[in-house]
Amino acid sequence: MAQSEQAFDTGAQAPRVDFQTHPDRYRHWRLEIDGRIALLSMDVQEDGGLRPGYELKLNSYDLGVDIELYDAVQRLRFEHPEVGAVIIASGKGECFCAGANIRMLGQSSHEHKVNFCKFTNETRLGIEDATAHSGQTYLTVVNGVAAGGGYELALATDYILMADDGSTAVSLPEVPLLAVLPGTGGLTRLVDKRKVRRDLADVFCTIAEGIKGRRAVEWGLVDELAPKSRLMEVARERAAAFAARSDRPADGRGVELAPLERRFETDAVHYPHVSVRIDRAHRVAYWTVRGPQGPQPQDPEGILAAGAGYWPLALARELDDAILHMRLNEDRIGTWVLRTEGDAARVLETDAVLLAHHGHWLVREIVLYLKRTLKRLDVTSRSLFAFIEPGSCFAGTLLELALAADRSYMLDGTFEDVEAPAPTVVLGEMNFGPLPMGNGLSRLETRFLGDPARVEALRSRIGEPLDAAAALEAGLVTFAPDDIDWEDEVRLAVEERASFSPDALTGMEANLRFAGPETLETKIFGRLSAWQNWIFQRPNAAGPEGALRLYGTGRKPNYDRTRV
Repeated sequence: MAQSEQAFDTGAQAPRVDFQTHPDRYRHWRLEIDGRIALLSMDVQEDGGLRPGYELKLNSYDLGVDIELYDAVQRLRFEHPEVGAVIIASGKGECFCAGANIRMLGQSSHEHKVNFCKFTNETRLGIEDATAHSGQTYLTVVNGVAAGGGYELALATDYILMADDGSTAVSLPEVPLLAVLPGTGGLTRLVDKRKVRRDLADVFCTIAEGIKGRRAVEWGLVDELAPKSRLMEVARERAAAFAARSDRPADGRGVELAPLERRFETDAVHYPHVSVRIDRAHRVAYWTVRGPQGPQPQDPEGILAAGAGYWPLALARELDDAILHMRLNEDRIGTWVLRTEGDAARVLETDAVLLAHHGHWLVREIVLYLKRTLKRLDVTSRSLFAFIEPGSCFAGTLLELALAADRSYMLDGTFEDVEAPAPTVVLGEMNFGPLPMGNGLSRLETRFLGDPARVEALRSRIGEPLDAAAALEAGLVTFAPDDIDWEDEVRLAVEERASFSPDALTGMEANLRFAGPETLETKIFGRLSAWQNWIFQRPNAAGPEGALRLYGTGRKPNYDRTRV
């Protein structure tokens, strides 16, 4: 059953796009494991588009292809600790990848195009994260065409090996052919990651046919050439060298990423640790994230035994899936209200185990997954509010949800008709570095930018339950209404948010969330939110006579020549 058509037996509305899949259901990728090396072969089925109306020719891709790639990257990290290097190659003899399918882009809504680019970027960043932090180095074998998003996929890997056959080339032809930009970070990776000279990058990005052979190596576009007859042989030699440097256990036991337990309803989605309830009238989603229930494993062996059911890993997977579902399938729900419930002490105890055993490959992967999931929340174009109420457990890892929010409201005291004690927030070691944002800083460092002494002073309060007054004084929450004002204040805040322009909010939030140093990651998402978001809507690209619409028709685009 196609991902977009998956039904659920609840009798309720099914999601239009489902991000859960399995290698047994892949249509476009093959995953093979050979000792310390994995081979990911891209063999896109032309008739396998996520939606009708286009053919995925020349290994071009749509969101469905990238969903499978994301799943494969995740499984390699968790299910295959023995793998120290991953080769990405084409399953088609004369073509690597022609990039994002142009007809798919031409017929897609603006929202789908931007969300598609965002998810694709997050997947590429996940590949880079695996190389940088997981001891699982990725390399690409380029044979034939590697154009646009195809070359951008190669750019996300650590090493690019290209066939020296006189015809294989790499290119970013979006500007000359489509009047848009490389949508998955191509420009940024050229100059920031591969350090290609700006003038050479300018030439490269305006030559539709691309660059091949020795010039591609000299310009820094690829790392090495090899005869086509020896391409895979050389790739395996390089991969073996990368794998030899990995600290992943060659004889390690992996954790199977079993299917998520989910229940979709018309206005809700439920997981064991995450629930989302939608108020369509006010365009608000109310999230509840639950802390660990019962004792948690205290060492890596216990965590391995618990597998995908271990609370931090289960939480990361459920949050990840819910964020993607809400982002793609509920694009009119503009405000997300984040709540937690559970025992703060259990959250902190579980965090302490993760930190104590961070050198273990699986524990490391779980923390990295939590980091990536919280980053996905950071770059989601929704207004994020945290409501801190009696029964909540905003502590350690879960406090990051409140720190990620655009605003946080904490009840000062208790509700008259509720027996639960007044809420508190509790800082933990997880709030001081292990879960950084895309700018490389913790959320506390970003919150108190320019005041590192204040962040350091907060370290002395680790483990201390802070009530509303103390949290407000410490700068950890935005407002602290009492029970008399609570209902009116949070209602007005939500209603006000819904009255603003969604476009203005997206721009405002993206600017305010990423204070501090600019990194490759913040550049990619900043430019996607601003430049690409704008260019995708301009008539030169998306209008009736725009390049994106006319590509492949034989007609020339008619450009508005005004420089804006």
